[in-house]
Amino acid sequence: MGTVKLKKTAFNAIHHALGGKMVEFAGYEMPVQYKGVTHEHEVVRNNVGVFDVSHMGEISIQGKGSLELIQKVTTNDVSKLYPGKVQYSCMPNDTGGIVDDLLVYKISKNDYLLVVNASNIQKDLEWIIRHNSFGAEVTNISDSVSLLAVQGPKSTEVLQKLTDISLKDMEYYTFTIGELAHIPNALVSATGYTGESGFEIYVENKYAAHLWEAIFEAGKDEGIEPIGLAARDTLRLEMGYCLYGNDIDDTTSPLEAGLGWITKFTKDFVYSGFLSIQKEKGVPKKLIGFEIEDKGIPRHGYEIWDSSHQIIGAVTSGTLSPTLKKGIGMGYVAADSSKIGNEIFINIRNKAVKAIIVKTPFIKK
Repeated sequence: MGTVKLKKTAFNAIHHALGGKMVEFAGYEMPVQYKGVTHEHEVVRNNVGVFDVSHMGEISIQGKGSLELIQKVTTNDVSKLYPGKVQYSCMPNDTGGIVDDLLVYKISKNDYLLVVNASNIQKDLEWIIRHNSFGAEVTNISDSVSLLAVQGPKSTEVLQKLTDISLKDMEYYTFTIGELAHIPNALVSATGYTGESGFEIYVENKYAAHLWEAIFEAGKDEGIEPIGLAARDTLRLEMGYCLYGNDIDDTTSPLEAGLGWITKFTKDFVYSGFLSIQKEKGVPKKLIGFEIEDKGIPRHGYEIWDSSHQIIGAVTSGTLSPTLKKGIGMGYVAADSSKIGNEIFINIRNKAVKAIIVKTPFIKK
């Protein structure tokens, strides 16, 4: 682990007790795997798995001006939210790139929760405060919140044993606050990063161990297992979900990343003029998905070539898909080379490995 003191989530001792392989991730000591990436991936696809994602950041924005502030710093239209609704969005920077992608929860009028990436908490906080000319109260509550993601086709069945909330009636990207496993004021959100049905549960740190124990006791007949960060990555990649720091960052615009659907020009947001011009003129590069036709596993940073072996882009995320049993990946290529069905080549150890540009998600749920 080196000499840097890593932060620990409230579940850290549990991960060690279960034999989780611990690694540094975004300044935290986190489990990358338990029994193996492919095994854990398939547990989530077929049954139910539990992820500790307490490293994610939570920023509370409250009071008069809260709506106006979030409208200003995010690309999606927050005015469409109602209490109990979640929205995927991103914060654009002043050069057309992305400060972060995030979830926006509307708790009630003038009360919002932003869930941001762990590595960006301080950066996001400073960016939001910089643009807070509306008098909103901005509070970083990340260190007081524990978060578990319970994902997979049996997730509803397991969690329903622990709450009177009608989980099967919750629509995707909605949430409710209530009692779960005798824990008061648990925020139960019908969201996730796997493409499977599932929930994310936010509680105060003092309830973390109890929540974990209750969920695993409830799920023992459904084959519930703990899942590490590595399987979280293969699951999200099979769905074509962007990962900040890989597929999107301060240099990629939401339009280049295929996130035009969360970029609403019906409102004024930070530096919206730049993206409006980009939409009108067209983007120079596009994020594409591809499947490897030959043998080979694409990795972040590998060159993408055209048929003449000219560099047209680079891989941003790549893996061997446990479901498809083939290499899959995403990457940016020149816009004129981004057509679905185009043949491209990935430079894997100085060998041109053939791939085909495909429409994501890679697996249809």
